[in-house]
Amino acid sequence: MRDLIAKYESSIKRVVYSATVIVGVVFLLDRIFPLPLPDPSTGATVVVARDGTPLRAFADEDGIWRYPVTTDQVSALYLDALLNYEDRWFWKHPGVNPFALARAVAQMAWYRKPISGGSTLTMQVARIIDPHSRTFFGKCKQILRALQLEAHLSKNEILTLYLNHAPFGGSIQGVQAASYAYLGKPADRLSRAEAALLAVLPQSPSRLRPDREAAAAQRFRDKVLDRMRDLHVWSAAEVADAKIERVAARTLAPPLKAALLAERLREARPGQRNIRTTIDAELQSAMEARVSAHLAESAGR
Repeated sequence: MRDLIAKYESSIKRVVYSATVIVGVVFLLDRIFPLPLPDPSTGATVVVARDGTPLRAFADEDGIWRYPVTTDQVSALYLDALLNYEDRWFWKHPGVNPFALARAVAQMAWYRKPISGGSTLTMQVARIIDPHSRTFFGKCKQILRALQLEAHLSKNEILTLYLNHAPFGGSIQGVQAASYAYLGKPADRLSRAEAALLAVLPQSPSRLRPDREAAAAQRFRDKVLDRMRDLHVWSAAEVADAKIERVAARTLAPPLKAALLAERLREARPGQRNIRTTIDAELQSAMEARVSAHLAESAGR
């Protein structure tokens, strides 16, 4: 009996010792390789009319178009589309979804090509803040960074990082900049069709850019809408109405209305990323068009 108790105590000691060593190694690695979190004070500046319509936009010091937002400043429709399409278990998993990873590996082994991704939204954020190679070791690094994110940040903070740094094509980063660039409106005023489009765009920003590949962007947008219907998040009628909206190719150009006022306001409020004015956007456009037409008629005089 004493031998049995001694063996049991010895096993417990080994388990405790191993756990202590693992925790110590993890703590040490966390200190040696801290999370390379982006500076929250950086970002572009946008000057908007009183209804939120962008008047003039300014890129940041690196030429990146990114306008920081919080989860409360983004359409609930977009959050629904993003989380249900990309990561349904975001609020519950610890950064990695082992079932999704196992499914992705099994499908790749069976079909000899990637069929579905196993990355969680946290893993996507890990890849954004610390890019890695698309190798086995790169994937391991991504998983470790995802676990590190979950240990240091709340779910809401991780989601906010995605909202502000997800790639949307070219130098456009974050859902707010993408909404202004592709749709001409802030991200809190998206329709279901627009929310679905922006939810899928970061999957392949260059291949699905609405300004260049409108047909491909619409096909993938409709896949998101179908998923929302199949998951009973949106009704069949709501999805059918959303599919009526067309994705139209348009030339990307930063808004440039009330340009001199916008420049003065940016200089007067350094560091403020969203500057709201009392200007009526439609009246401003009408007056600028009238002045431009008058100048054209007066050319040479």
